[in-house]
Amino acid sequence: MNLILLSPADLEGERLARVRDPRRLAHLHAVHRARPGDRLTLGVAGGGIGRGELLALDGHEARFAIDALDQRPPPALPVHLVLALPRPRMLARSLEHVTAMGVKHITLLHSRRVEKSYWQSPELAAEKIQAHLVLGLEQARDTMMPEVTLAKGFRPFVEDRLPGLLKEHRGLLAHPGMPRACPRGLTGPTLLLVGPEGGFIPWEVERLLAAGCEGIHLGPRILRVETAVTALLARLF
Repeated sequence: MNLILLSPADLEGERLARVRDPRRLAHLHAVHRARPGDRLTLGVAGGGIGRGELLALDGHEARFAIDALDQRPPPALPVHLVLALPRPRMLARSLEHVTAMGVKHITLLHSRRVEKSYWQSPELAAEKIQAHLVLGLEQARDTMMPEVTLAKGFRPFVEDRLPGLLKEHRGLLAHPGMPRACPRGLTGPTLLLVGPEGGFIPWEVERLLAAGCEGIHLGPRILRVETAVTALLARLF
């Protein structure tokens, strides 16, 4: 927890905050080994970042005096990530990793090789997704929450949503065997599509390419989804 991310409910006026949830309290005790008088990095969800002094800490709450939160969060990546829904455990890690890297728009997509049971996973509950996003923000000292949307049908996504997205983004389909290597140093709005374990099926690849996406690859090695997404983002931006 490189940043204590405060919600509006944690604030009492402009200069005082109280943290009461068990996870953050346990981290302050066990990892930071915080003591009254320590100065820690604070940020308000959707707002600025600064420092604060720990006034008190016990098993029930931590109380902070807040300095001016006048630092801006790190810049977001200019990317909308469309990720075929991974296995639940991989989903949790992927959300945390891409949030830490600065992705602010995430669409979780159904495709043929996505198990239908994944859509019933507790990891897709709004509060669970929120918890993983918060962990990513705390890691990266960021305060701007990503937006996550669910697309449970591949064909409706391609026919109804993808054309509008491609009007404003350069569409890149990351898939083994594509003709072009992954580009580097992009600065413009980008739509990055990544398939599930085993990749998109040929029909899905054809539909995405026909819609206007460019096929790219990361080389001859086949990577796990969470590894591939991290490598793609690091190389693209």
